[in-house]
Amino acid sequence: MSTFVTLADYAHARAGDKGNVLSIAVFPLDDAHYAWLLRELTCERVAEQFATRRPSTVRRYALDNLRALNFVLEDALEGGVNRSAGLDRHGKSLSYLLLSMRLPTPLEA
Repeated sequence: MSTFVTLADYAHARAGDKGNVLSIAVFPLDDAHYAWLLRELTCERVAEQFATRRPSTVRRYALDNLRALNFVLEDALEGGVNRSAGLDRHGKSLSYLLLSMRLPTPLEA
């Protein structure tokens, strides 16, 4: 039986926007968990977590020197800051949507 944890227990994140594109950088709280993030935090899982935002594509960039992952979600901001009627047109709070994701527990060394 697999045990699941919340991503927020192991990482922090920062979100930003460029037009209708959402970018979320994820950093492990402990460098030892970077390999776990690489394995478990996939584009497919992020796309599923953001399904209600209907991103057309989700791309992941591994920044090994920073021990970080950057996710770029196209068409995820309801048209962007100038077109959206939403309260968070820049998508800054969407990092919390990602951090609420449930993932399999990292294997402790």
